[in-house]
Amino acid sequence: MKGYKVFNSDWTCRGFKFEVGKVFETELPTRICDNGFHYCTKASDCFNYYGFDSKNKVAEIEAIGVIDSKECEDTKHCTSKIHIIREITWQELLTIVNEGKDNTGLCNTGDWNTGDRNTGNGNTGNLNTGNCNTGNWNTGDRNTGNWNTGDWNTGNGNTGDCNTGNCNTGNCNTENWNTGDWNTGDRNTGNGNTGNLNTGNGNTGDRNTGNRNTGDRNTGDWNTVNYSSGVFCTEPQKAIIFDKPSNLSLQNWWNSDARYLLNRIQTISWVYTKNMTDQEKTLHPEHEITGGFLKVIHIVEAAEKWWSKLSNCDKDTVKSIPNFDSDKFYKITGIKV
Repeated sequence: MKGYKVFNSDWTCRGFKFEVGKVFETELPTRICDNGFHYCTKASDCFNYYGFDSKNKVAEIEAIGVIDSKECEDTKHCTSKIHIIREITWQELLTIVNEGKDNTGLCNTGDWNTGDRNTGNGNTGNLNTGNCNTGNWNTGDRNTGNWNTGDWNTGNGNTGDCNTGNCNTGNCNTENWNTGDWNTGDRNTGNGNTGNLNTGNGNTGDRNTGNRNTGDRNTGDWNTVNYSSGVFCTEPQKAIIFDKPSNLSLQNWWNSDARYLLNRIQTISWVYTKNMTDQEKTLHPEHEITGGFLKVIHIVEAAEKWWSKLSNCDKDTVKSIPNFDSDKFYKITGIKV
Protein backbone atom coordinates (compact mmCIF):
# COMPACT_ATOMS: atom_id res chain seq x y z
CA MET A 1 0.00 0.00 0.00
CA LYS A 2 1.39 3.43 -1.01
CA GLY A 3 1.04 6.40 1.30
CA TYR A 4 2.66 9.45 2.90
CA LYS A 5 4.47 10.06 6.16
CA VAL A 6 5.60 13.26 7.91
CA PHE A 7 8.77 13.43 10.02
CA ASN A 8 10.45 16.00 12.19
CA SER A 9 13.09 18.19 10.49
CA ASP A 10 15.80 15.65 11.42
CA TRP A 11 13.86 12.70 9.87
CA THR A 12 12.80 11.36 13.29
CA CYS A 13 9.31 10.22 14.28
CA ARG A 14 8.43 9.10 17.80
CA GLY A 15 12.13 8.92 18.60
CA PHE A 16 12.96 6.64 15.65
CA LYS A 17 15.44 7.83 12.99
CA PHE A 18 14.49 7.22 9.33
CA GLU A 19 16.37 7.54 6.07
CA VAL A 20 15.20 7.92 2.48
CA GLY A 21 15.57 4.78 0.33
CA LYS A 22 15.74 2.34 3.23
CA VAL A 23 13.34 -0.27 4.65
CA PHE A 24 12.50 -0.40 8.36
CA GLU A 25 10.83 -3.25 10.22
CA THR A 26 9.61 -4.04 13.72
CA GLU A 27 9.16 -7.52 15.16
CA LEU A 28 6.58 -6.38 17.72
CA PRO A 29 2.86 -6.96 16.96
CA THR A 30 1.43 -4.20 14.72
CA ARG A 31 -1.13 -2.14 16.64
CA ILE A 32 -2.25 1.34 15.56
CA CYS A 33 -1.46 4.16 18.01
CA ASP A 34 0.78 1.74 19.93
CA ASN A 35 3.37 -0.10 17.82
CA GLY A 36 4.43 0.05 14.19
CA PHE A 37 5.11 2.69 11.53
CA HIS A 38 2.21 5.09 11.03
CA TYR A 39 1.26 6.73 7.74
CA CYS A 40 -1.71 8.12 5.78
CA THR A 41 -2.95 7.30 2.31
CA LYS A 42 -3.76 11.00 1.72
CA ALA A 43 -0.96 13.50 2.25
CA SER A 44 -3.34 16.14 3.67
CA ASP A 45 -4.45 13.73 6.42
CA CYS A 46 -0.89 13.60 7.77
CA PHE A 47 -1.34 17.15 9.06
CA ASN A 48 -4.08 16.06 11.39
CA TYR A 49 -1.19 14.72 13.46
CA TYR A 50 1.69 17.03 12.45
CA GLY A 51 1.78 20.81 12.13
CA PHE A 52 1.61 22.18 8.57
CA ASP A 53 5.23 23.38 8.77
CA SER A 54 7.65 23.59 5.86
CA LYS A 55 10.49 22.62 8.24
CA ASN A 56 9.02 19.13 8.59
CA LYS A 57 10.12 16.38 6.21
CA VAL A 58 7.56 14.57 4.05
CA ALA A 59 8.08 11.30 2.20
CA GLU A 60 6.27 8.96 -0.12
CA ILE A 61 6.23 5.51 1.48
CA GLU A 62 5.15 1.96 0.82
CA ALA A 63 3.69 -0.27 3.53
CA ILE A 64 5.03 -3.76 2.84
CA GLY A 65 4.35 -5.46 6.18
CA VAL A 66 1.33 -6.33 8.32
CA ILE A 67 -1.12 -3.40 8.27
CA ASP A 68 -3.45 -2.32 11.07
CA SER A 69 -6.23 0.28 10.71
CA LYS A 70 -9.09 1.46 12.90
CA GLU A 71 -12.55 1.15 11.39
CA CYS A 72 -13.57 4.46 13.01
CA GLU A 73 -10.42 6.27 11.83
CA ASP A 74 -9.75 5.73 8.14
CA THR A 75 -7.17 8.53 7.83
CA LYS A 76 -4.34 6.79 9.72
CA HIS A 77 -2.77 3.35 9.24
CA CYS A 78 0.10 1.40 10.73
CA THR A 79 2.48 -1.23 9.28
CA SER A 80 5.19 -3.53 10.63
CA LYS A 81 7.46 -2.86 7.65
CA ILE A 82 7.87 0.40 5.75
CA HIS A 83 9.86 1.53 2.73
CA ILE A 84 10.78 5.26 2.60
CA ILE A 85 10.65 5.67 -1.18
CA ARG A 86 11.54 9.34 -1.67
CA GLU A 87 11.40 12.80 -0.12
CA ILE A 88 8.63 15.11 -1.31
CA THR A 89 9.63 18.76 -1.57
CA TRP A 90 7.40 21.36 0.06
CA GLN A 91 6.48 22.85 -3.31
CA GLU A 92 5.40 19.45 -4.61
CA LEU A 93 3.51 18.81 -1.37
CA LEU A 94 1.46 22.00 -1.83
CA THR A 95 0.31 20.66 -5.19
CA ILE A 96 -0.58 17.29 -3.63
CA VAL A 97 -2.55 18.58 -0.61
CA ASN A 98 -4.47 21.26 -2.57
CA GLU A 99 -6.88 20.74 -5.44
CA GLY A 100 -6.53 24.37 -6.54
CA LYS A 101 -3.47 26.10 -7.99
CA ASP A 102 -0.63 28.06 -6.39
CA ASN A 103 -1.76 27.55 -2.80
CA THR A 104 0.54 27.80 0.20
CA GLY A 105 -2.16 26.59 2.60
CA LEU A 106 -3.67 23.18 3.23
CA CYS A 107 -6.69 21.42 1.66
CA ASN A 108 -7.74 24.26 -0.64
CA THR A 109 -9.99 23.58 -3.63
CA GLY A 110 -9.68 27.21 -4.75
CA ASP A 111 -6.57 29.00 -6.06
CA TRP A 112 -3.89 31.31 -4.59
CA ASN A 113 -4.81 30.63 -0.97
CA THR A 114 -2.35 31.00 1.91
CA GLY A 115 -4.95 29.85 4.45
CA ASP A 116 -6.41 26.36 4.87
CA ARG A 117 -9.51 24.60 3.55
CA ASN A 118 -10.70 27.38 1.26
CA THR A 119 -12.98 26.72 -1.72
CA GLY A 120 -12.65 30.30 -2.95
CA ASN A 121 -9.59 32.03 -4.37
CA GLY A 122 -6.91 34.30 -2.96
CA ASN A 123 -7.71 33.80 0.72
CA THR A 124 -5.20 34.23 3.55
CA GLY A 125 -7.71 33.07 6.18
CA ASN A 126 -9.23 29.64 6.71
CA LEU A 127 -12.42 27.86 5.66
CA ASN A 128 -13.56 30.51 3.18
CA THR A 129 -15.87 29.76 0.25
CA GLY A 130 -15.58 33.32 -1.07
CA ASN A 131 -12.58 35.04 -2.66
CA CYS A 132 -9.76 37.26 -1.41
CA ASN A 133 -10.60 36.93 2.31
CA THR A 134 -8.05 37.48 5.09
CA GLY A 135 -10.51 36.39 7.79
CA ASN A 136 -11.98 32.97 8.49
CA TRP A 137 -15.18 31.12 7.55
CA ASN A 138 -16.32 33.68 4.99
CA THR A 139 -18.68 32.81 2.13
CA GLY A 140 -18.53 36.34 0.75
CA ASP A 141 -15.60 38.06 -0.97
CA ARG A 142 -12.78 40.32 0.19
CA ASN A 143 -13.55 40.10 3.90
CA THR A 144 -10.96 40.76 6.62
CA GLY A 145 -13.43 39.79 9.35
CA ASN A 146 -14.85 36.37 10.16
CA TRP A 147 -18.10 34.48 9.40
CA ASN A 148 -19.25 36.93 6.72
CA THR A 149 -21.62 35.94 3.90
CA GLY A 150 -21.50 39.45 2.45
CA ASP A 151 -18.57 41.19 0.72
CA TRP A 152 -15.89 43.70 1.73
CA ASN A 153 -16.55 43.36 5.48
CA THR A 154 -13.92 44.12 8.14
CA GLY A 155 -16.33 43.18 10.93
CA ASN A 156 -17.67 39.75 11.82
CA GLY A 157 -20.86 37.82 11.09
CA ASN A 158 -22.19 40.17 8.41
CA THR A 159 -24.60 39.09 5.67
CA GLY A 160 -24.52 42.56 4.12
CA ASP A 161 -21.63 44.29 2.37
CA CYS A 162 -18.93 46.82 3.32
CA ASN A 163 -19.56 46.63 7.09
CA THR A 164 -16.92 47.47 9.69
CA GLY A 165 -19.31 46.50 12.50
CA ASN A 166 -20.58 43.05 13.42
CA CYS A 167 -23.71 41.00 12.67
CA ASN A 168 -25.16 43.40 10.11
CA THR A 169 -27.62 42.28 7.42
CA GLY A 170 -27.54 45.76 5.87
CA ASN A 171 -24.68 47.46 4.05
CA CYS A 172 -21.95 49.96 4.92
CA ASN A 173 -22.59 49.91 8.70
CA THR A 174 -19.84 50.81 11.18
CA GLU A 175 -21.65 49.49 14.25
CA ASN A 176 -23.54 46.29 15.08
CA TRP A 177 -26.79 44.39 14.37
CA ASN A 178 -28.13 46.75 11.72
CA THR A 179 -30.57 45.56 9.06
CA GLY A 180 -30.53 48.96 7.39
CA ASP A 181 -27.69 50.67 5.52
CA TRP A 182 -25.06 53.32 6.33
CA ASN A 183 -25.68 53.26 10.08
CA THR A 184 -23.03 54.23 12.63
CA GLY A 185 -25.35 53.29 15.50
CA ASP A 186 -26.52 49.85 16.65
CA ARG A 187 -29.61 47.76 15.89
CA ASN A 188 -31.13 50.08 13.29
CA THR A 189 -33.60 48.82 10.67
CA GLY A 190 -33.61 52.23 8.96
CA ASN A 191 -30.80 53.86 7.01
CA GLY A 192 -28.18 56.48 7.79
CA ASN A 193 -28.70 56.54 11.56
CA THR A 194 -26.02 57.55 14.05
CA GLY A 195 -28.33 56.68 16.95
CA ASN A 196 -29.53 53.26 18.04
CA LEU A 197 -32.64 51.12 17.53
CA ASN A 198 -34.15 53.38 14.88
CA THR A 199 -36.63 52.12 12.27
CA GLY A 200 -36.65 55.51 10.56
CA ASN A 201 -33.83 57.14 8.60
CA GLY A 202 -31.14 59.70 9.35
CA ASN A 203 -31.72 59.84 13.12
CA THR A 204 -29.06 60.84 15.63
CA GLY A 205 -31.39 60.01 18.52
CA ASP A 206 -32.56 56.56 19.62
CA ARG A 207 -35.69 54.47 18.97
CA ASN A 208 -37.20 56.77 16.38
CA THR A 209 -39.68 55.50 13.77
CA GLY A 210 -39.69 58.86 12.02
CA ASN A 211 -36.83 60.51 10.10
CA ARG A 212 -34.08 63.03 10.86
CA ASN A 213 -34.77 63.25 14.59
CA THR A 214 -32.10 64.29 17.10
CA GLY A 215 -34.41 63.40 19.99
CA ASP A 216 -35.59 59.94 21.08
CA ARG A 217 -38.73 57.88 20.43
CA ASN A 218 -40.22 60.22 17.83
CA THR A 219 -42.76 59.00 15.27
CA GLY A 220 -42.67 62.31 13.43
CA ASP A 221 -39.78 63.94 11.53
CA TRP A 222 -37.07 66.53 12.22
CA ASN A 223 -37.80 66.77 15.96
CA THR A 224 -35.24 67.83 18.56
CA VAL A 225 -37.49 66.79 21.45
CA ASN A 226 -38.57 63.31 22.59
CA TYR A 227 -41.83 61.40 22.01
CA SER A 228 -43.11 63.74 19.28
CA SER A 229 -45.46 62.73 16.48
CA GLY A 230 -45.18 66.20 14.95
CA VAL A 231 -42.70 67.75 12.55
CA PHE A 232 -39.93 70.28 13.35
CA CYS A 233 -40.89 70.39 17.03
CA THR A 234 -38.51 71.85 19.62
CA GLU A 235 -40.88 71.68 22.62
CA PRO A 236 -42.47 68.53 24.12
CA GLN A 237 -45.98 67.79 22.85
CA LYS A 238 -48.90 67.51 25.21
CA ALA A 239 -50.59 64.12 25.10
CA ILE A 240 -54.20 63.71 23.95
CA ILE A 241 -55.99 61.84 26.75
CA PHE A 242 -59.63 60.81 26.54
CA ASP A 243 -59.80 62.65 23.20
CA LYS A 244 -58.83 66.01 24.75
CA PRO A 245 -55.54 67.91 25.11
CA SER A 246 -53.90 67.36 28.51
CA ASN A 247 -51.17 69.01 30.52
CA LEU A 248 -49.01 65.85 30.32
CA SER A 249 -46.30 65.21 27.76
CA LEU A 250 -46.11 61.71 26.36
CA GLN A 251 -42.92 61.20 28.35
CA ASN A 252 -44.74 62.29 31.53
CA TRP A 253 -47.47 59.73 30.77
CA TRP A 254 -44.95 56.95 30.20
CA ASN A 255 -43.46 57.64 33.62
CA SER A 256 -46.80 58.04 35.45
CA ASP A 257 -48.08 55.85 38.30
CA ALA A 258 -51.39 55.36 36.49
CA ARG A 259 -49.70 53.87 33.44
CA TYR A 260 -47.64 51.59 35.71
CA LEU A 261 -50.83 50.29 37.33
CA LEU A 262 -52.63 49.76 34.01
CA ASN A 263 -49.66 47.78 32.65
CA ARG A 264 -50.23 45.23 35.43
CA ILE A 265 -53.42 43.95 33.77
CA GLN A 266 -52.62 40.31 32.86
CA THR A 267 -54.38 38.84 29.80
CA ILE A 268 -52.64 35.46 30.06
CA SER A 269 -52.23 33.09 32.99
CA TRP A 270 -50.89 29.59 33.57
CA VAL A 271 -53.47 27.03 34.72
CA TYR A 272 -52.17 23.84 36.31
CA THR A 273 -53.77 20.50 35.41
CA LYS A 274 -55.29 20.11 38.86
CA ASN A 275 -57.18 23.39 38.41
CA MET A 276 -58.39 22.71 34.83
CA THR A 277 -62.01 22.00 33.98
CA ASP A 278 -62.96 18.88 32.02
CA GLN A 279 -63.64 21.05 28.98
CA GLU A 280 -60.22 22.70 29.25
CA LYS A 281 -58.57 19.28 29.48
CA THR A 282 -60.37 18.21 26.31
CA LEU A 283 -59.32 21.37 24.45
CA HIS A 284 -55.74 21.18 25.72
CA PRO A 285 -54.62 17.51 25.81
CA GLU A 286 -51.01 18.72 25.93
CA HIS A 287 -51.54 19.42 29.64
CA GLU A 288 -50.66 15.76 30.31
CA ILE A 289 -47.11 16.54 29.18
CA THR A 290 -46.74 20.21 30.21
CA GLY A 291 -48.63 19.98 33.50
CA GLY A 292 -51.09 22.68 32.46
CA PHE A 293 -51.85 25.22 29.74
CA LEU A 294 -51.52 28.95 29.04
CA LYS A 295 -54.96 30.52 29.28
CA VAL A 296 -55.72 33.67 27.26
CA ILE A 297 -58.09 35.97 29.13
CA HIS A 298 -60.30 38.55 27.39
CA ILE A 299 -59.17 42.10 28.14
CA VAL A 300 -62.52 42.99 29.80
CA GLU A 301 -62.38 39.97 32.13
CA ALA A 302 -58.71 40.63 32.92
CA ALA A 303 -59.34 44.34 33.55
CA GLU A 304 -62.33 43.68 35.86
CA LYS A 305 -60.28 41.18 37.85
CA TRP A 306 -57.39 43.65 38.10
CA TRP A 307 -59.68 46.51 39.20
CA SER A 308 -61.35 44.43 41.90
CA LYS A 309 -57.98 43.80 43.54
CA LEU A 310 -56.77 47.41 43.46
CA SER A 311 -56.64 49.37 46.68
CA ASN A 312 -58.78 52.51 46.93
CA CYS A 313 -55.60 54.58 46.77
CA ASP A 314 -54.56 52.95 43.48
CA LYS A 315 -58.07 53.37 42.09
CA ASP A 316 -57.85 57.08 42.88
CA THR A 317 -54.54 57.22 41.02
CA VAL A 318 -56.20 55.81 37.89
CA LYS A 319 -59.21 58.14 38.24
CA SER A 320 -56.82 61.11 38.52
CA ILE A 321 -55.66 60.64 34.91
CA PRO A 322 -56.19 64.03 33.22
CA ASN A 323 -59.57 64.35 31.46
CA PHE A 324 -60.73 61.08 33.06
CA ASP A 325 -64.05 60.05 31.49
CA SER A 326 -65.78 57.10 33.20
CA ASP A 327 -67.99 56.34 30.18
CA LYS A 328 -65.01 56.12 27.78
CA PHE A 329 -63.01 54.20 30.40
CA TYR A 330 -65.87 51.66 30.60
CA LYS A 331 -66.18 51.45 26.81
CA ILE A 332 -62.50 50.58 26.46
CA THR A 333 -61.84 48.45 29.56
CA GLY A 334 -65.27 47.17 30.62
CA ILE A 335 -64.67 48.62 34.10
CA LYS A 336 -67.49 50.59 35.68
CA VAL A 337 -66.13 53.36 37.90
